[in-house]
Amino acid sequence: MRAASDAELWVARAPGIIAGLSLSPVGNGYWLTGLFVDPQRRSHGVAGQLVEAALVQADGPTWLFCHPDLAPFYQRLGFELAGQLPEALAGRLQRYQRSKRLVALQRGQSSLTSSPGNSTSV
Repeated sequence: MRAASDAELWVARAPGIIAGLSLSPVGNGYWLTGLFVDPQRRSHGVAGQLVEAALVQADGPTWLFCHPDLAPFYQRLGFELAGQLPEALAGRLQRYQRSKRLVALQRGQSSLTSSPGNSTSV
């Protein structure tokens, strides 16, 4: 997965890179993509700490797409099912859902109002 040119890349080190994620600006918030953790470091809280560190800096809501099996992990980090998405993410989710099982999650409040193109059901 490539990072967008305007994305913020976050890494956890111990001493080498053990985890990383990407935050891209979208709408009035951010899209979290590419959360990866070294398999030997999983279940040690690294991902949660990295997400928290990144989102403390984020101004506005943060959205992500994940497989339904991963939703409980993100919900423990404060994410909820997204009722509304920025238009760019709503279209992307629809395209992705043609070949993958994905849900959209959101953390933080959105100021989007319900209008065509801004809402999606997952």
